[in-house]
Amino acid sequence: MIDAAGLFDPQAIVEGAGVWALLVVAAIVFVETGLLIGFLLPGDTLLLITGVLVFQGTIHQPIWLVSLAIMVASIAGNQTGYQIGKVGGPAVFTRSEKGLLSHKSVDRTEAFFHKWGPLSLTIGQYVPIVRTLLPVAAGIGRMNRVTFTLYNALGSLLWAGLLPLFGWGIAHIPGVADIVTKYIDVVLLGVVAVSALSVG
Repeated sequence: MIDAAGLFDPQAIVEGAGVWALLVVAAIVFVETGLLIGFLLPGDTLLLITGVLVFQGTIHQPIWLVSLAIMVASIAGNQTGYQIGKVGGPAVFTRSEKGLLSHKSVDRTEAFFHKWGPLSLTIGQYVPIVRTLLPVAAGIGRMNRVTFTLYNALGSLLWAGLLPLFGWGIAHIPGVADIVTKYIDVVLLGVVAVSALSVG
């Protein structure tokens, strides 16, 4: 079982899930990309650690299947977020003027969208918080569904599909897997810093 202390520890999440590890990782990615509580979850580090743990044998499925399953979960989550924005987004975001789910958060996300255009749906996958809010903002703005799906699927491939593969690849280098798992918190802090600069 995964206790509360391990909620934000990607390695503990995967190892604690046992034979259900891949399903748990896919579910977390779906929640992070599709539901508004997803920004609380450790997506980037979870994907890297997942690749490392595939190499170490903690996750028994082959890396190609792991990457494919996580990519599909990301695409499904983004479609869910888009639908939330299209159907009920304005009502959700006008309830609060502060915090991550405020109208200001949507404004910052929309500014990111306007800066990068449809490509933001691809780039935004690498930016925590933005990847949670961007599909919702696209739904609120009634972005063309086909355009959204194409760019977002590309983003899911490059994020959810490639990060586990990258983690798996670097784990083949002697000693690197241990370094990644030991200093994953440093990686997470770097991701947060990049996120703050991106949406600031």
